[in-house]
Amino acid sequence: MNSYPAPALARVEEMVAAAAADPARAVSFQGAPGCNGHRAALEWNGDCLPLPCFSFEDALEAVKDGRADHAIIPIENSQHGRVADIHFLLPESGLFIVGEHFMPIHHALMALGAGPFTAAYSHPQALGQSRVFLRSRGIVPMAYADTAGAAAYVAELGDRQAAAIAPRIAADLYGLNVIEDNVEDAADNMTRFVLLARKPLDPAELASADTMTTFVFEVKNIPAALYKAMGGFATNGVNMTKLESYQKGASFAATTFFADILGAPGDPAVDRAIEELAFHSKELRILGTYRQERARG
Repeated sequence: MNSYPAPALARVEEMVAAAAADPARAVSFQGAPGCNGHRAALEWNGDCLPLPCFSFEDALEAVKDGRADHAIIPIENSQHGRVADIHFLLPESGLFIVGEHFMPIHHALMALGAGPFTAAYSHPQALGQSRVFLRSRGIVPMAYADTAGAAAYVAELGDRQAAAIAPRIAADLYGLNVIEDNVEDAADNMTRFVLLARKPLDPAELASADTMTTFVFEVKNIPAALYKAMGGFATNGVNMTKLESYQKGASFAATTFFADILGAPGDPAVDRAIEELAFHSKELRILGTYRQERARG
Protein backbone atom coordinates (compact mmCIF):
# COMPACT_ATOMS: atom_id res chain seq x y z
CA MET A 1 0.00 0.00 0.00
CA ASN A 2 2.88 2.37 0.71
CA SER A 3 3.89 2.14 -2.94
CA TYR A 4 0.99 4.40 -3.95
CA PRO A 5 1.57 8.15 -4.27
CA ALA A 6 0.37 10.08 -1.21
CA PRO A 7 -2.70 11.62 -2.94
CA ALA A 8 -4.07 8.12 -3.60
CA LEU A 9 -3.35 6.53 -0.22
CA ALA A 10 -6.41 7.72 1.69
CA ARG A 11 -8.78 6.44 -1.01
CA VAL A 12 -6.90 3.14 -1.23
CA GLU A 13 -7.18 2.65 2.53
CA GLU A 14 -10.94 3.35 2.46
CA MET A 15 -11.53 0.88 -0.38
CA VAL A 16 -9.35 -1.82 1.22
CA ALA A 17 -11.30 -1.47 4.49
CA ALA A 18 -14.66 -1.73 2.69
CA ALA A 19 -13.56 -4.83 0.80
CA ALA A 20 -12.22 -6.45 3.98
CA ALA A 21 -15.63 -6.06 5.60
CA ASP A 22 -17.38 -7.93 2.75
CA PRO A 23 -14.87 -9.95 0.67
CA ALA A 24 -17.65 -11.82 -1.15
CA ARG A 25 -18.43 -8.56 -2.98
CA ALA A 26 -14.82 -7.53 -3.50
CA VAL A 27 -13.27 -7.40 -6.99
CA SER A 28 -9.54 -6.79 -7.05
CA PHE A 29 -7.87 -4.76 -9.80
CA GLN A 30 -4.39 -3.45 -10.52
CA GLY A 31 -3.87 0.25 -10.06
CA ALA A 32 -4.90 3.28 -8.04
CA PRO A 33 -8.52 4.43 -7.62
CA GLY A 34 -9.75 5.94 -10.86
CA CYS A 35 -7.80 3.65 -13.21
CA ASN A 36 -9.40 1.65 -16.02
CA GLY A 37 -9.41 -1.52 -13.90
CA HIS A 38 -11.48 0.34 -11.30
CA ARG A 39 -13.90 1.46 -14.02
CA ALA A 40 -14.10 -2.06 -15.45
CA ALA A 41 -14.94 -3.59 -12.07
CA LEU A 42 -17.86 -1.20 -11.62
CA GLU A 43 -19.07 -1.71 -15.20
CA TRP A 44 -19.03 -5.48 -14.71
CA ASN A 45 -20.86 -5.29 -11.40
CA GLY A 46 -22.05 -1.94 -10.12
CA ASP A 47 -22.69 -3.47 -6.69
CA CYS A 48 -19.14 -4.76 -6.20
CA LEU A 49 -16.52 -3.40 -3.81
CA PRO A 50 -13.46 -2.56 -5.97
CA LEU A 51 -10.20 -3.51 -4.23
CA PRO A 52 -7.12 -1.60 -5.51
CA CYS A 53 -3.86 -3.54 -5.71
CA PHE A 54 -0.50 -2.11 -6.69
CA SER A 55 0.51 -4.94 -9.08
CA PHE A 56 -1.21 -7.63 -11.13
CA GLU A 57 0.37 -10.23 -8.83
CA ASP A 58 -1.20 -8.50 -5.82
CA ALA A 59 -4.63 -8.49 -7.49
CA LEU A 60 -4.39 -12.24 -8.17
CA GLU A 61 -3.13 -12.95 -4.65
CA ALA A 62 -6.14 -11.10 -3.21
CA VAL A 63 -8.42 -13.72 -4.80
CA LYS A 64 -6.19 -16.65 -3.87
CA ASP A 65 -6.14 -15.70 -0.19
CA GLY A 66 -9.86 -14.84 -0.01
CA ARG A 67 -9.66 -11.03 0.28
CA ALA A 68 -11.62 -10.77 -2.98
CA ASP A 69 -14.08 -13.06 -4.72
CA HIS A 70 -12.94 -12.05 -8.22
CA ALA A 71 -10.13 -10.21 -9.95
CA ILE A 72 -10.61 -8.20 -13.14
CA ILE A 73 -7.48 -8.08 -15.27
CA PRO A 74 -6.83 -6.49 -18.70
CA ILE A 75 -5.56 -9.09 -21.12
CA GLU A 76 -5.42 -7.33 -24.51
CA ASN A 77 -6.03 -4.02 -26.22
CA SER A 78 -7.28 -3.50 -29.76
CA GLN A 79 -4.58 -0.94 -30.48
CA HIS A 80 -1.55 -2.01 -28.42
CA GLY A 81 -1.92 -5.79 -28.25
CA ARG A 82 -1.57 -8.06 -25.24
CA VAL A 83 -0.87 -6.71 -21.79
CA ALA A 84 2.69 -7.54 -20.71
CA ASP A 85 3.19 -10.44 -18.28
CA ILE A 86 -0.48 -11.48 -18.15
CA HIS A 87 0.10 -14.63 -20.23
CA PHE A 88 2.71 -15.71 -17.68
CA LEU A 89 0.71 -14.73 -14.61
CA LEU A 90 -2.65 -16.34 -15.44
CA PRO A 91 -1.43 -19.96 -15.77
CA GLU A 92 0.78 -19.61 -12.69
CA SER A 93 -1.96 -18.08 -10.53
CA GLY A 94 -4.03 -21.24 -10.15
CA LEU A 95 -7.16 -19.15 -10.77
CA PHE A 96 -9.78 -19.68 -13.48
CA ILE A 97 -11.32 -17.36 -16.05
CA VAL A 98 -15.07 -17.10 -15.37
CA GLY A 99 -16.00 -14.12 -17.52
CA GLU A 100 -14.88 -11.36 -19.84
CA HIS A 101 -15.65 -7.66 -20.20
CA PHE A 102 -14.95 -5.31 -23.12
CA MET A 103 -14.50 -1.64 -22.26
CA PRO A 104 -13.89 1.33 -24.57
CA ILE A 105 -10.76 3.17 -23.43
CA HIS A 106 -10.53 6.95 -23.56
CA HIS A 107 -7.52 8.77 -22.16
CA ALA A 108 -7.14 12.38 -21.05
CA LEU A 109 -3.99 14.44 -20.72
CA MET A 110 -4.01 16.05 -17.26
CA ALA A 111 -1.63 18.18 -15.23
CA LEU A 112 -1.27 20.85 -12.55
CA GLY A 113 -0.20 23.46 -15.10
CA ALA A 114 -1.46 24.43 -18.56
CA GLY A 115 1.65 23.38 -20.52
CA PRO A 116 3.84 23.06 -22.44
CA PHE A 117 4.84 19.68 -20.99
CA THR A 118 8.17 17.90 -21.12
CA ALA A 119 6.94 14.46 -19.97
CA ALA A 120 3.75 12.45 -19.56
CA TYR A 121 3.47 9.59 -17.06
CA SER A 122 1.20 6.60 -17.50
CA HIS A 123 1.00 2.82 -17.78
CA PRO A 124 2.98 1.53 -20.79
CA GLN A 125 -0.26 0.38 -22.44
CA ALA A 126 -1.76 3.88 -22.25
CA LEU A 127 1.47 5.43 -23.50
CA GLY A 128 1.47 3.04 -26.44
CA GLN A 129 -2.16 3.83 -27.20
CA SER A 130 -1.30 7.57 -27.24
CA ARG A 131 2.06 7.30 -28.99
CA VAL A 132 1.21 9.48 -32.00
CA PHE A 133 -0.37 12.17 -29.82
CA LEU A 134 2.69 12.39 -27.56
CA ARG A 135 5.20 12.33 -30.40
CA SER A 136 3.39 15.10 -32.30
CA ARG A 137 3.69 17.37 -29.25
CA GLY A 138 7.23 16.47 -28.32
CA ILE A 139 6.17 15.03 -24.95
CA VAL A 140 8.42 12.28 -23.59
CA PRO A 141 6.48 9.16 -22.43
CA MET A 142 7.41 8.01 -18.89
CA ALA A 143 6.22 4.60 -17.71
CA TYR A 144 4.36 4.30 -14.43
CA ALA A 145 2.63 1.36 -12.71
CA ASP A 146 -0.88 2.43 -13.72
CA THR A 147 -2.80 5.32 -15.25
CA ALA A 148 -4.55 6.76 -12.19
CA GLY A 149 -1.44 6.19 -10.09
CA ALA A 150 0.44 8.32 -12.62
CA ALA A 151 -2.11 11.09 -12.12
CA ALA A 152 -1.64 10.88 -8.34
CA TYR A 153 2.14 10.90 -8.84
CA VAL A 154 2.00 14.07 -10.96
CA ALA A 155 -0.15 15.72 -8.27
CA GLU A 156 2.40 14.70 -5.63
CA LEU A 157 5.37 15.71 -7.80
CA GLY A 158 4.22 19.31 -8.11
CA ASP A 159 6.03 19.78 -11.43
CA ARG A 160 3.88 21.94 -13.71
CA GLN A 161 5.75 20.68 -16.79
CA ALA A 162 4.79 17.07 -16.01
CA ALA A 163 1.50 15.57 -17.16
CA ALA A 164 -0.31 12.25 -16.85
CA ILE A 165 -2.40 10.21 -19.25
CA ALA A 166 -5.32 8.65 -17.38
CA PRO A 167 -9.10 8.29 -17.32
CA ARG A 168 -10.80 11.66 -16.90
CA ILE A 169 -12.10 10.72 -13.44
CA ALA A 170 -8.50 10.63 -12.14
CA ALA A 171 -8.21 14.39 -12.67
CA ASP A 172 -11.17 14.94 -10.35
CA LEU A 173 -9.81 12.51 -7.75
CA TYR A 174 -6.32 14.02 -7.62
CA GLY A 175 -6.90 17.72 -8.29
CA LEU A 176 -5.49 17.96 -11.82
CA ASN A 177 -6.65 20.01 -14.81
CA VAL A 178 -7.82 18.16 -17.90
CA ILE A 179 -5.74 19.61 -20.73
CA GLU A 180 -7.18 17.51 -23.55
CA ASP A 181 -9.69 14.66 -23.81
CA ASN A 182 -9.54 11.55 -26.00
CA VAL A 183 -5.79 11.59 -26.61
CA GLU A 184 -5.78 7.91 -27.65
CA ASP A 185 -4.65 7.47 -31.25
CA ALA A 186 -7.67 5.34 -32.28
CA ALA A 187 -11.29 6.29 -31.66
CA ASP A 188 -12.29 2.61 -31.35
CA ASN A 189 -9.68 1.88 -28.66
CA MET A 190 -10.96 -1.16 -26.71
CA THR A 191 -9.57 -3.34 -23.91
CA ARG A 192 -10.67 -6.86 -23.10
CA PHE A 193 -10.67 -7.77 -19.40
CA VAL A 194 -11.08 -11.24 -17.92
CA LEU A 195 -12.69 -12.13 -14.60
CA LEU A 196 -10.83 -14.61 -12.42
CA ALA A 197 -12.06 -16.73 -9.52
CA ARG A 198 -10.82 -19.58 -7.35
CA LYS A 199 -13.17 -22.15 -8.92
CA PRO A 200 -14.02 -22.67 -12.60
CA LEU A 201 -17.51 -22.52 -14.00
CA ASP A 202 -19.06 -25.87 -14.89
CA PRO A 203 -19.29 -26.02 -18.71
CA ALA A 204 -22.53 -28.03 -18.35
CA GLU A 205 -24.16 -25.00 -16.73
CA LEU A 206 -23.31 -22.91 -19.80
CA ALA A 207 -24.90 -25.28 -22.31
CA SER A 208 -27.43 -22.75 -23.60
CA ALA A 209 -24.92 -19.87 -23.84
CA ASP A 210 -22.37 -18.81 -26.44
CA THR A 211 -19.11 -19.72 -24.73
CA MET A 212 -15.36 -19.28 -24.94
CA THR A 213 -12.70 -21.64 -23.65
CA THR A 214 -9.20 -20.39 -22.91
CA PHE A 215 -6.18 -22.66 -22.47
CA VAL A 216 -2.39 -22.74 -22.62
CA PHE A 217 -0.29 -25.53 -24.09
CA GLU A 218 3.26 -26.47 -24.97
CA VAL A 219 3.75 -28.76 -27.95
CA LYS A 220 6.25 -31.59 -28.09
CA ASN A 221 9.64 -30.66 -29.52
CA ILE A 222 9.25 -32.54 -32.80
CA PRO A 223 8.86 -31.36 -36.43
CA ALA A 224 5.41 -30.03 -37.35
CA ALA A 225 4.14 -30.47 -33.78
CA LEU A 226 2.11 -27.24 -33.84
CA TYR A 227 0.65 -28.05 -37.25
CA LYS A 228 -0.46 -31.46 -35.99
CA ALA A 229 -1.79 -30.05 -32.72
CA MET A 230 -3.94 -27.52 -34.58
CA GLY A 231 -5.29 -30.07 -37.03
CA GLY A 232 -7.95 -31.29 -34.66
CA PHE A 233 -9.60 -27.90 -34.50
CA ALA A 234 -9.80 -27.68 -38.30
CA THR A 235 -11.13 -31.21 -38.84
CA ASN A 236 -13.72 -30.82 -36.07
CA GLY A 237 -14.87 -27.36 -37.13
CA VAL A 238 -13.87 -25.60 -33.90
CA ASN A 239 -13.15 -21.90 -34.38
CA MET A 240 -9.93 -20.68 -32.74
CA THR A 241 -10.14 -16.92 -32.22
CA LYS A 242 -6.73 -16.37 -30.64
CA LEU A 243 -3.34 -18.08 -30.77
CA GLU A 244 -0.33 -16.31 -29.26
CA SER A 245 3.11 -17.65 -28.42
CA TYR A 246 5.56 -16.66 -25.70
CA GLN A 247 8.85 -18.06 -24.48
CA LYS A 248 8.90 -20.11 -21.30
CA GLY A 249 12.15 -19.71 -19.36
CA ALA A 250 15.48 -18.48 -20.68
CA SER A 251 16.43 -21.46 -22.84
CA PHE A 252 14.37 -20.29 -25.87
CA ALA A 253 13.69 -23.98 -26.45
CA ALA A 254 10.18 -24.18 -25.00
CA THR A 255 7.38 -22.14 -26.56
CA THR A 256 4.03 -21.89 -24.79
CA PHE A 257 0.85 -20.97 -26.66
CA PHE A 258 -2.16 -19.09 -25.32
CA ALA A 259 -5.43 -19.81 -27.15
CA ASP A 260 -9.14 -18.99 -27.18
CA ILE A 261 -11.73 -21.16 -28.93
CA LEU A 262 -15.47 -20.89 -29.40
CA GLY A 263 -17.30 -23.61 -27.49
CA ALA A 264 -16.91 -25.63 -24.33
CA PRO A 265 -15.77 -29.06 -23.14
CA GLY A 266 -18.71 -31.43 -23.33
CA ASP A 267 -19.34 -30.50 -26.95
CA PRO A 268 -18.16 -33.60 -28.88
CA ALA A 269 -16.31 -31.52 -31.49
CA VAL A 270 -14.47 -29.52 -28.80
CA ASP A 271 -13.66 -32.68 -26.86
CA ARG A 272 -12.17 -34.35 -29.94
CA ALA A 273 -10.12 -31.27 -30.83
CA ILE A 274 -8.73 -30.92 -27.29
CA GLU A 275 -7.98 -34.65 -27.12
CA GLU A 276 -5.91 -34.38 -30.30
CA LEU A 277 -4.19 -31.25 -28.99
CA ALA A 278 -3.30 -33.06 -25.75
CA PHE A 279 -1.79 -35.96 -27.70
CA HIS A 280 0.68 -33.61 -29.44
CA SER A 281 1.41 -31.49 -26.35
CA LYS A 282 3.81 -31.81 -23.44
CA GLU A 283 1.48 -29.73 -21.30
CA LEU A 284 -2.11 -28.54 -21.64
CA ARG A 285 -4.03 -26.49 -19.09
CA ILE A 286 -7.58 -25.19 -19.50
CA LEU A 287 -7.86 -21.78 -17.84
CA GLY A 288 -11.63 -21.57 -18.00
CA THR A 289 -14.87 -21.76 -19.94
CA TYR A 290 -17.17 -18.74 -19.76
CA ARG A 291 -19.89 -16.78 -21.52
CA GLN A 292 -18.96 -14.61 -24.47
CA GLU A 293 -19.70 -10.98 -23.72
CA ARG A 294 -19.16 -10.11 -27.38
CA ALA A 295 -19.89 -12.39 -30.34
CA ARG A 296 -16.91 -13.57 -32.40
CA GLY A 297 -16.86 -14.41 -36.05
